[in-house]
Amino acid sequence: MRSRVRSAVLALTGAALASAPLAVAPAHASAAPGTLQIHRGGPARSLSFTARHDGEAVIGFTAAAPGVSWAVKGAESAVVSVAVDGHHVTDLVVPSADPTPRSLGLGPVRQGRHRVTLRFARGSAPAARRVTLARPRVSVPRTDQTVLRHAPVVVGRVNGPLNDPYQNAVTDTPLIAWHETRPAATPGHQVIEYSVVWSNEDGGTDSPALMARWGRTTDIEWIYRVEVDAQGRRVDGTNVYQAPEHQTLRFTGRYDGDHPLLQTCTQNNNMCDAVAPVSPLRFLLDTTATRPDGRTREVVMDREPWTYQIMAQEMLREGKIEKPSDPATVQVGDQRTYLYAELAKTTGAATGTGSRPGVALGVRLKSDPSRLFRSDHDQPTWSIDRDGAAATTVELPEGTRASDIASVEAIRRPTGTGDNGAPATVTAINRGFFLDASYLPQASAVSWTGSVTLTPQQPTSVLWRP
Repeated sequence: MRSRVRSAVLALTGAALASAPLAVAPAHASAAPGTLQIHRGGPARSLSFTARHDGEAVIGFTAAAPGVSWAVKGAESAVVSVAVDGHHVTDLVVPSADPTPRSLGLGPVRQGRHRVTLRFARGSAPAARRVTLARPRVSVPRTDQTVLRHAPVVVGRVNGPLNDPYQNAVTDTPLIAWHETRPAATPGHQVIEYSVVWSNEDGGTDSPALMARWGRTTDIEWIYRVEVDAQGRRVDGTNVYQAPEHQTLRFTGRYDGDHPLLQTCTQNNNMCDAVAPVSPLRFLLDTTATRPDGRTREVVMDREPWTYQIMAQEMLREGKIEKPSDPATVQVGDQRTYLYAELAKTTGAATGTGSRPGVALGVRLKSDPSRLFRSDHDQPTWSIDRDGAAATTVELPEGTRASDIASVEAIRRPTGTGDNGAPATVTAINRGFFLDASYLPQASAVSWTGSVTLTPQQPTSVLWRP
């Protein structure tokens, strides 16, 4: 997520010290002021900054790689290696020629002057020739220090079918991260949980089910959880991570400062705490962002619209999109044909035996109101059975616009054999949007609040009409 540039004083190489952000000395004659250009085979670029106090540093910029497209084999990304005072801290995968805001952690720094060095790195696609970083800025914020201090370093995946130590530069790349906090059992302590959005998952839940049950084909996982005391220090024995098969295991691995080293070690982006020595890629993402209470995890993608574009481009490049798109099949069609919705629901107490009910969304179009397009494609296990806010999608015919929608309705559907009779109450559609021609989210066109209770006797209800 974007960094919060606050209290650090910057002194960028070649420029006078003034205030953040400052101009960077041009990489060559054609570079714009305040821009770093890093070339394949060229020298490393660097900038210096002066930290007014000890703490965790963050760097932000707008990144672009001309000639790169995450949708095109052989042109997937450019990789930049980032070091602070000679220590390799993180890598940046740049998957687009479009200028994109990015923010990374730089790890702990002491008060005083430091140097950030950026190199064009191995793992870059053959088509990648240079990376442009506009308006680079470094901060050592006074707030969020505890969150930044314990953020995990994610080491790249090396196993699996690709058997490539640089595979996260072409598949399942980590895009953004955030944190959530809650009080711990000990007064004054808190638990911090860190989550990551990956561009996709090569294993795990299949793509049609991801669209129906989660409203996207990115992979979103919590990866690390730690308890800290009132001074922000780690409470030993409390830190855990999400291991293969979604197990929660105690972390027993190594640290870089207070940053635990975790490695992506499964095809669905679960973690291991034993890091292979042949892993050249590492990712320390800015984790200062969080999500609003009562909203689904996908809202962090909504705030970074470019993540939807990368999501769609990976599906295209890997041949996971049905052509032509057909909403009558369960296969994932053109992701611009879907309504991306977020609903809120609760499930009441069971009145009998059988399976718990889920809720699907249905859409009727003005051109044919008798036809119902369902988010679950009438697959019982694809309806939403979890409570709270949940994202889903409804596939519609190509060319459908928000203005073509006649109604959106809720559909109660048991998720297995039998029906336990529990009511399901829907209280909101928080947003409903389409992707534009470039796979970026358009403005939300569907929203609703109220209270509708679905029962076996009354399993459907219209929630929204234009």
